[in-house]
Amino acid sequence: MGFDVEAVRAEFPILRRQVHGKPLVYLDSAASAQKPRAVIEAMTRAMEHSYANVHRGLHTLANETTDAYEAARRKVAAFIGADEGEIVFTKGGTEAVNLVAAGLGAGLEPGDEIVISEMEHHANIVPWHFLRERQGAVLKWVRVTDDGALDLEHFQSLLGPRTKVVALSHMSNVLGTINPAKDLARMAHEAGARVLFDGCQAIVHKPVDVKDIDADFYVFSGHKLYGPTGIGVLYGKAELLRALPPYQGGGEMIGTVSMDEITYAEPPHRFEAGTPPILEAIGLGAAIDWLSGLDRLAAAEHEHRLYRRVREGLSGANWLKVIGEAEGKGAILSFTVDGAHAHDVAQILDRYGVAVRAGTHCAEPLMRRFGVTSSARASFALYNTEHEADAFVDALTKTQAFFA
Repeated sequence: MGFDVEAVRAEFPILRRQVHGKPLVYLDSAASAQKPRAVIEAMTRAMEHSYANVHRGLHTLANETTDAYEAARRKVAAFIGADEGEIVFTKGGTEAVNLVAAGLGAGLEPGDEIVISEMEHHANIVPWHFLRERQGAVLKWVRVTDDGALDLEHFQSLLGPRTKVVALSHMSNVLGTINPAKDLARMAHEAGARVLFDGCQAIVHKPVDVKDIDADFYVFSGHKLYGPTGIGVLYGKAELLRALPPYQGGGEMIGTVSMDEITYAEPPHRFEAGTPPILEAIGLGAAIDWLSGLDRLAAAEHEHRLYRRVREGLSGANWLKVIGEAEGKGAILSFTVDGAHAHDVAQILDRYGVAVRAGTHCAEPLMRRFGVTSSARASFALYNTEHEADAFVDALTKTQAFFA
């Protein structure tokens, strides 16, 4: 099929704008990707033509909107190799992790162990800390090697008879490291633990088959996947979702309600209390349709070429420290500039029209692991070009001159 970056860019209206009189070079897609016209139009069409609340209406608009909402669920399921009933819509990847943590936490005893890693996003740290604080669970942390890889021998050594949950990133939002999810799941299951993967980054850059990985739970967000904000996905094995208690109470998630008792709906609706993110789910479905029409392997190789081009362009920069260089990593460049705070670097780059992220990237344990208080991050997406890669190198070199 091949990959035509200019044809792809033409589908993103925002990429035609300028910033400070310079063409926008958007290198912040790991935080939130831009939206193709297909997503924008799908959500607009739903609002203009068929909008109503879902599931409980019998009129035409309610039926049309319900059909579109449930069609989005089927699209997500097919996209990751799951069954329709195993897909729960949430308001984001963060809520999806919290849902699982709350449900699994109900069965934990003091001293039960949860294994996470130094490279996790706060969304896959804080919910497990809640269980440490409230139920006496013990957090065990997998080390990250100097090049940014997960230390698999250390991971294996942490698994034991008290290990109940393993919660790991499939791809680091800071390092770009892609972890061997299938091997990690196997080791976790051999220890008798349930395993959750934070797939918010990985799902964007590589095909994911949750059955092949043998993930118990897999979570991701829509807004990084070229869809809207306010929508996330929790995949859970059917039997595990049936065993989880409800996360929130309200409409939609019930079977019956009386003054004396309540019964609950079957998954996935048991976990979708209240009015769900209807338009956002429709937008995510459109994003998946759009992305599925591309050659994803060719798109990933395009992203890697951009990353390699930038690394080659900066190869002689002794003022640059790159954080994370694990083999096979994704197209994310986290870095520091000698003598400069990451926030200052980002602000000066912005004057050249280059948008990067700066800060701790919601990964403070990882920042401490690498001895920095913050870093800048350029993340490459399928709509970025070689010209933009060169513009970034040029802008960063000029930015460094301010601090030399």
